[in-house]
Amino acid sequence: MRPIFSVFIATSLDGFIARSDGGLDWLEHESGGEDYGYAAFIATVDTLVMGRRTYDTALAFAEWPYAAQRVVVLSRRLGTADVPEPLRGRVAISNSPPETLAAELAAAGARHVYVDGGETIRGFLAAGLIDALTVSVLPVLLGDGIPLFGGPARDRRLELVASRAFASGLVQSTYRVAGGA
Repeated sequence: MRPIFSVFIATSLDGFIARSDGGLDWLEHESGGEDYGYAAFIATVDTLVMGRRTYDTALAFAEWPYAAQRVVVLSRRLGTADVPEPLRGRVAISNSPPETLAAELAAAGARHVYVDGGETIRGFLAAGLIDALTVSVLPVLLGDGIPLFGGPARDRRLELVASRAFASGLVQSTYRVAGGA
């Protein structure tokens, strides 16, 4: 059985997921303690697929944020030896294309896969593998940075599942990809 592939990500109002240098300082805004549904979402995830830059960002956190999930990092350059000792056995490196990785994850019993990182998300979308997207738009304009979407791709029809505005000014919308799970 094919796993469900989901995206849960924040963007600036002008569509960037990070500054050009990868900086995420703009994500720090007054949330009033609200996690915007992230804890409930991540509790349903058994596997996370991320790109190399997202992995590097997560490694810099004080604590590894994905202790309860199997993590697969897409990279053409990293190898198993590049995974820090405490994460070995929980973090795998792959250079498989999305279609192949999806089949490998299905064979390994993955049920809900969280796809993270701009390039990785775009690759899984292009392969027709993303089933749902939750996009939180923060009330900030960056003017430049790493875009969530862009580049050559075919049209993807989305069905709005829910949309909610928060007191902080964040607007979160969840979409089902038409034809997805």
